[in-house]
Amino acid sequence: MKEVLEIIAKALVENPDEVQVTEYEDGDSITLELRVADGDMGKVIGKQGRIAKAIRTVVKAAASIENKHVSVDIVQ
Repeated sequence: MKEVLEIIAKALVENPDEVQVTEYEDGDSITLELRVADGDMGKVIGKQGRIAKAIRTVVKAAASIENKHVSVDIVQ
């Protein structure tokens, strides 16, 4: 899941080198924290959170293949 989120985020931002994804796993539950440069935060979130919602949907779909529950947190 971490790789999927990294690929998506790096494609969206202007500073792909500053994209960091941290993964925390607890049984069947995975939490992914996405950090990007301050100037790229709006590009990852999008208007009214549409891009963030789409990112979460794609990552959850990829996780469902492995029967895992994933949550994506976008942090500063």
